[in-house]
Amino acid sequence: MKRFKKNQDDENGNGVARPPNSDSHIVVRDPDRKSGSNPMRLMGIVVVCLMIISVLFSVSVVLKDPPSDKVWIAAAEARFVDAGPKKGSEDDAVQSTGVPKDKLLRGLLAAGFDDRSCISRYQSAEYRRELSHKPSSYLTSRLRRYEALHKKCGPYTELYNKTLEKLKSGHSTGSSECNYVVWISYSGLGNRILTLASSFLYALLTNRVLLVDPGVDVADLLCEPFPEVSWFLPPDFPLKNHFNSFNQESPQCYGKMVKNNTIANLNGLIPSSVYLHLAHDYGDHDKLFFCDKDQSFLQKVPWLIVKTDNYFIPAIFLIPSFEQELSNLFPNRDTVFHFLGRYLFHPTNQVWGLITRYYEAYLARADERIGIQIRVFDVGTGPFQHVLDQILACTIKENLLPEINREQHIISPSRGTQKSKAVLMTSLSSGYSEKIRDIYWEHPTVTGEVVGIFQPSHEEYQQTEKLVHNRKAWAEMYLLSLTDILVTSSWSTFGYVAQGLGGLKPWILYKPENGTAPDPPCLRAMSMEPCFHAPPFYDCKAKVGVDTGKIVPHVRHCEDMSWGLKLVDHYDEL
Repeated sequence: MKRFKKNQDDENGNGVARPPNSDSHIVVRDPDRKSGSNPMRLMGIVVVCLMIISVLFSVSVVLKDPPSDKVWIAAAEARFVDAGPKKGSEDDAVQSTGVPKDKLLRGLLAAGFDDRSCISRYQSAEYRRELSHKPSSYLTSRLRRYEALHKKCGPYTELYNKTLEKLKSGHSTGSSECNYVVWISYSGLGNRILTLASSFLYALLTNRVLLVDPGVDVADLLCEPFPEVSWFLPPDFPLKNHFNSFNQESPQCYGKMVKNNTIANLNGLIPSSVYLHLAHDYGDHDKLFFCDKDQSFLQKVPWLIVKTDNYFIPAIFLIPSFEQELSNLFPNRDTVFHFLGRYLFHPTNQVWGLITRYYEAYLARADERIGIQIRVFDVGTGPFQHVLDQILACTIKENLLPEINREQHIISPSRGTQKSKAVLMTSLSSGYSEKIRDIYWEHPTVTGEVVGIFQPSHEEYQQTEKLVHNRKAWAEMYLLSLTDILVTSSWSTFGYVAQGLGGLKPWILYKPENGTAPDPPCLRAMSMEPCFHAPPFYDCKAKVGVDTGKIVPHVRHCEDMSWGLKLVDHYDEL
């Protein structure tokens, strides 16, 4: 009525009301029309009445019988399957609930990549909880600066070609505008992911460009993390054919050069390249890499070639010259691998397909997702009963899995209140998941919860150089990182990657000894950071042995390896 009155007041000189817009359905009265009956007018009134009745009938049906739950579930599934980012406005990244997707992870990732070339880069946010910690503004700004440096100095750029000439000459004269860390693909997949993160952080701290030896499968497993310019080392790199033969006795090895006093005999000349042997079998002279004095020399070398199977980041936190920069980058010390991993490691489309298909088929609809990663070091053919006993003791004691009821056949909670747990198990053997699956199939739980046990693969033995094996391994690490609760095995880099990517503090299964289940079976990790298995025990200033797990409060010994080192944020002596 208010609108109608306004239109009356807005009549023009001809007495005809102006329609408020071109879509108005208000009937305009023509003053020249006679008031007598008109067949066309009566027909119009009848049509309008029929339309009104039809609308009222439809509304009543909807209110009486709303769409079934199946319709909503089907719609939700359709949205979830088609959850990837698309071209268009920012509204494309909004959930059906209206909550914006943080596909850039609070500024951690750069915008502007082609979504189709690496779907996981931006779509992974659909499958995870929001970051529990926010990356520091300093970290995000340093990542953008690194990307600019990589674009300027990456493979086949003018400056890359210029620095390559120094490598061929054997010596470096003057400072280089571009310096490099070359990472050699070495060891198993879990180790390689951890060492890539370590090498990248070192490159970030020393203003170097990281170049990655693709090995046999890295390009098949990981997307390019940096915009526009590849991180992969060109196949014609001059030293590439020597990668497999580099070791502690190589003339270019830094430890060997220090041991033989080669550096002092260079008469001020700086070698164009140095090989850094940081693998598990490195010696005391190799470990001088973690000393400030040695870093001062290495800073002048344009090309550093690194071979390692260690997550050596905890020892970098013990180098005084890096201390302030690391504090600015990571105010929370236990988030280093979490942020670097989420920045660097995006599964290729083929691997992402393995991950998303499995997640949606077996994990997506559960009320809670639990990951159990099993790595057995015992000699012999499993499954081993003591390992099974340990898994059950840990998960039930810590209330991760419900106990079973052996007295009753059925325990049914009220319909609609029954909770479900999806347990994702990874192991080279299928025996453990089969036995636990049978336990929860044959007996009800005391809580009435439904427990499903799922294992994507069981390869029986590790096949490091096999492409399909590594695709599955990478998919399973990533799936574990998507769970709500995680149980991992001691010493396992597979588990370290999963906990770090997921931002999860796992329950760690103690390593069994003498074929018996440990008591207690597990403990909660101090942080989500991986463990450095072969750290140095050396005081660079005093030049004596020292317990490096007691130098600074944020570097402590690991729970699963007493001599290892890991980063923690807050540590309380027990």
